[in-house]
Amino acid sequence: MATTLPASAAAPEQTERTITGPPRVLSVDLLRGITIAFMILVNDPGDWDHVFAPLDHAPWNGWTLTDLVFPSFLFLVGASIIFSLDARAAKGNCRKTLSGHVIVRCIKILLLQYILVFFPYMHWHTMRLYGVLPRIALCYLFAGLILIATMKLRSRVPVLIEIVAAFLIGYWALLRFVPAPGAGVPGRDIPFMDQTQNLTSWLDRAAMAFTQRWLHTGRLYLAARDPEGLLSTIPAVATTLLGALTGLWMHQTRGAEGSIAPRGSSALRRMQLTLALAGVLGVIAGELWSPWFPINKNLWTSSYVLLSAGWAALALALLSLLVDRRPEPWPRWLRLSTWPWFVFGSNAIAAFTVSVILVKTCLYFKITGADNIKHSLWALYYQHVFARHASTNWTSLAFAISIVVICFLPNWWLWHNKRFLKI
Repeated sequence: MATTLPASAAAPEQTERTITGPPRVLSVDLLRGITIAFMILVNDPGDWDHVFAPLDHAPWNGWTLTDLVFPSFLFLVGASIIFSLDARAAKGNCRKTLSGHVIVRCIKILLLQYILVFFPYMHWHTMRLYGVLPRIALCYLFAGLILIATMKLRSRVPVLIEIVAAFLIGYWALLRFVPAPGAGVPGRDIPFMDQTQNLTSWLDRAAMAFTQRWLHTGRLYLAARDPEGLLSTIPAVATTLLGALTGLWMHQTRGAEGSIAPRGSSALRRMQLTLALAGVLGVIAGELWSPWFPINKNLWTSSYVLLSAGWAALALALLSLLVDRRPEPWPRWLRLSTWPWFVFGSNAIAAFTVSVILVKTCLYFKITGADNIKHSLWALYYQHVFARHASTNWTSLAFAISIVVICFLPNWWLWHNKRFLKI
């Protein structure tokens, strides 16, 4: 089924943009684009010693603006699964076919991750098996299979809420009461949520010891722990399912043509108000739980799930109010301010892949400078273009923005040529 983004959502000089797939929910596309652009921005500063605090992760407990980026993307993955599965089911796909599609797509994302990890050094023994793409793949897989299994239930929403609650409370119970082998009981023998002596980190070290023994590869991002490890996938799936619940609510307000209800309708206003209210409640719930289970991105704690999902829902409500079902033509300021994010959102995984390849290539190739020392292209670009006099937070940020712009260009070409890559 071919669908068309409004002319106002396309480039300022273009009149329409056709995309094959289910009807677009523009607020989801827009937030996805903002999220992936921000992900590239915070991943690629010119100098990690000079980064504005909101553009870096919290060292352990607590949160920054950057800590909201990845869970927001998973939240949108959950919402998108709903739109995709419903469109495929409407075409007559059975549960077996839908499950096969989810599994194959998970495998493709994992293969992309390991190709990127292997490039360009091709060192098998030091490959990191965890990462952003594996977490996306596993959350997509488990959330997708859960949504397929529950899609014909009359009480689907209550069941999904119960599953999310079980994941969040169960994860807290595991970290709070289950002894970490060789360390002891949290809160008694070891500090609760110690950075290295906790069940999540122990399981990741055990998993890497297993892969090193049998596959001769595998390492953790921070040697003793990994922010995208095995056990913390449980609450990350809960993040994705909260996005799916949001997608279900948005999908219930769709009009006769399959998109969400017309602008100005009571159904659309109710959907936006409910999203905003759910977002506020999520943020409050996360903060209220944090004294007993601190907000922590590294462990993807349950309080962090509620807080980050709350902020994502609030952002989605705001963007929905701004763009969903807005009549043509859009004001020029809105066309100019939203178009780049629609371009990023149309090929989000492609944009992330380009950023990884760009960074790895620039770090791999080195040139001998006047000081007779080899410098990477990355360092030379930063030092000679942005930090000629001194490296500051502002020069580091300007460099990161330039990387976002460079990664935008291939997406712009894909958009212009109506190519939308799907893994």
